[in-house]
Amino acid sequence: MAFWALTVAKRPADPEHAFGHTKAEYLASGFEGMAILAAAVAIAAAAVDRFFHPQPLTSIGAGLLVSVAASAVNGGVAMVLLRASRRLDSITLRADAWHLLTDVWTSAGVLVGVALVWATGWLVLDPVVALLVAVNIVWTGLKLLRETGHGLLDRALHEEDQKAIEAVLDRFRERGLEFHEVRTRAAGPRRFVQMHVLVPGGWSVQSGHDVLEEIEKELVNVLPGLSVITHLEPLEDPASWNDAGLEGSSRPRV
Repeated sequence: MAFWALTVAKRPADPEHAFGHTKAEYLASGFEGMAILAAAVAIAAAAVDRFFHPQPLTSIGAGLLVSVAASAVNGGVAMVLLRASRRLDSITLRADAWHLLTDVWTSAGVLVGVALVWATGWLVLDPVVALLVAVNIVWTGLKLLRETGHGLLDRALHEEDQKAIEAVLDRFRERGLEFHEVRTRAAGPRRFVQMHVLVPGGWSVQSGHDVLEEIEKELVNVLPGLSVITHLEPLEDPASWNDAGLEGSSRPRV
């Protein structure tokens, strides 16, 4: 699923998908979030059954050997994926890493549960530990689904990205320009910002165009790969301050 999503996400924009295909990554992260929750339910169901019907542990040596080996492999791959996800800003790779880390947590729970049963002889401790592991996995799955939902709903960029954008715009405000309807969103690794730029009405079209080019260039410099959409408006016209997308918007007090 992750391979398919990444393959689709890297396709260039086309007439039917003018903003690209990067949102395909959220399909993979949502799928993996559901898979993580399904794993947690399966663990919890088995643990509840063992809680009410305790059974002696069997094949402990072989089971622990396989569990530790699998955990080591999954943990190593998960770390590689997490580093790649941060470098590429890919929620698909991040979801895959979290999915593998749930296997690591499960293996850790196996080791703790077996150790407690061996030390105390209380068979009930094995399913109790399994239930705690299931709760931790549920938290991971829900966190991933929450992040997926925010992406599909075009949530604004992270606060540090918005601060970087505002820092650039403040430099132009010092030159007498104003901005409104500044909106940001992300689609997988791609980031977008759109805004209305208000300049003196007496400026020529060329002057306005030049300052828009300057703004866009500086924004891309601070956030590489950012897609910037600007709309030019005259500063003196009250209609320029109307925000069609937000109720109750009006010209800010100066």
